[in-house]
Amino acid sequence: MCGIVGYVGQKNATPIVLNGLKRLEYRGYDSAGIAVLNNGAIERRRDVGKLENLERRLADEPISGAIGIGHTRWATHGQPSERNAHPHLSNDGQFVVVHNGIVENYLELRELLRAQGVRFESETDTEVIVHLIAQLVAQGHDLTEATRRACLQLRGAHAIVVMSARYPDRLVAVRIGNAGGVALGIGQGEMYIASDIPAILEYTRQLVFLESRQLATVTANGYSVQTLSGEPVDAAIHQIAWDPVSAARGEYRHFMQKEIFEQGRSLTDTIRGRISFEDGRVTLSDLPLSADEARRLKRIVTVACGTSAYAGLVGKFMLEALARIPVEVDYGSEYRYRDPILDGDCAVLAITQSGETVDTLAAMEEAREKGARLWSIVNVIGSQAMRIADGYITMQAGPEIGVASTKAFTASLVDQYLLALYLGQLRGTLSAEQARQHAQDIARLPDLVGHVLDRAAEVEALAKKLRDYQNFLYLGRGINYPIALEGALKLKEISYIHAEGYPAGEMKHGPIALIDEKMPVLAIAIQDSVYEKMISQIEQAKARRGIVIAVATEGDTFIQSKADHVLYVPKLPPLLSPVVTVIPLQLLAYYVAVERGADVDQPRNLAKSVTVE
Repeated sequence: MCGIVGYVGQKNATPIVLNGLKRLEYRGYDSAGIAVLNNGAIERRRDVGKLENLERRLADEPISGAIGIGHTRWATHGQPSERNAHPHLSNDGQFVVVHNGIVENYLELRELLRAQGVRFESETDTEVIVHLIAQLVAQGHDLTEATRRACLQLRGAHAIVVMSARYPDRLVAVRIGNAGGVALGIGQGEMYIASDIPAILEYTRQLVFLESRQLATVTANGYSVQTLSGEPVDAAIHQIAWDPVSAARGEYRHFMQKEIFEQGRSLTDTIRGRISFEDGRVTLSDLPLSADEARRLKRIVTVACGTSAYAGLVGKFMLEALARIPVEVDYGSEYRYRDPILDGDCAVLAITQSGETVDTLAAMEEAREKGARLWSIVNVIGSQAMRIADGYITMQAGPEIGVASTKAFTASLVDQYLLALYLGQLRGTLSAEQARQHAQDIARLPDLVGHVLDRAAEVEALAKKLRDYQNFLYLGRGINYPIALEGALKLKEISYIHAEGYPAGEMKHGPIALIDEKMPVLAIAIQDSVYEKMISQIEQAKARRGIVIAVATEGDTFIQSKADHVLYVPKLPPLLSPVVTVIPLQLLAYYVAVERGADVDQPRNLAKSVTVE
């Protein structure tokens, strides 16, 4: 949940940047830092922990200047420490960078730079960026061009801000994919940069939002925007309303839309500090467990409600495949009414976005009374589900305002994947090489999610064609069957269209009787071990005059001859595929609801946290 703030103007940048970082504290962090340019030299202060530690450091060692950048960091590469905290400096001290995201190819870039004599001061992936830029400037490129060329060498999704003593009048900001937003704030003789709107609303209401693969050069007198290919961009200026709700939504029409598009960043944040991309080692500091305790576990019972229950069904596949431990998934609302069989060799895992869902809490209490180990995956820090658990994993997805959960759902999928790897390592079911491969797979997730979101316009166009249908059937197999359930739930929650999710193999055991030209069928048919089976189901639906929408793997042209409409997602290992297959379904539900004029963020009869039975 890293935060970025930048300032260039006539005032002292230090208090402005620090104040902006305070307004981003809600996103969570484990270290913070600030760098300003003063009399031709970059001065930097960093500290671990809360911003108050950095403030005390600045009181003892003050810095000032009219241009500066700051950062709050959740650790990804390297433990929380001063040397790993942002901003990061080049060897000559002339360049400094702050960064949100994951440099997927940082290991190869680091080795290449080391071979050229570059000295690394931290364990982070971010440091390769500042050294690449320094090298390119040394080769004769200006700061903007050097940053552009450096970014073309990076894999993954990123938000980056660069400052240089050699170019004392400017900041360069870049957005690639969906690792976080980059907003430019327009002032009078001054400019601001922030990763999230609240950081700079005190100073300006005129904002420019960078799109993916855009770069901005920012001076006190204005800004210019170009693509990473070098073409100039005429970026729109947005006037942010004074009311806090509109301000928080920013450039988006609804909170649900904002939260769907935040998933690149929220997934980065839930991964942060929990997995080493070098050796695949998973660390879950708030879920302590010894190898002996992990090996003694005989089963896991996941309890959850609604969307979280479907997340638990996906997690069952992950935990059983990677940790080789049996998993049951129960509705929290039903669990305590059937006298479940539990003991100390069983772990009960509660999944709840709010941490206050009464049915899930009641199931947790039942588990505690029967002596089971109690874990939770929650988004709201300090919630009841966190407090009563023996161990927990925080989603770190940031506030989710829309009633229909989106980013918390995908965060909980990734958290279960991390838990499966963690248990697999402790139980000895994963080799070192397997662990490294899983780490590489998970590092790609935020960027691949961004690729799906880049195709949102295609989903919006499809929604216009589907808005008037009253019934939908969603089909999936294996690990993507729960995604069919979740897709159908999203559609019914916010558009009020009747929709059912079904395991595709069960279609001919009942639902096929409903299929005709008035019943669209959405089939998750990615290229995996059940692809041919899904093609068969699609053909059966088409034979009954059904309108078929397929979610398919990029590059699959064959399926275009079978389905009426195709929504593509990038290829991923099967256990991680639900993280990308669900996103077109979230978008489809959202755009259909908008087309029908529904209240997207506050659908009728629903509440964000169900606190009564």
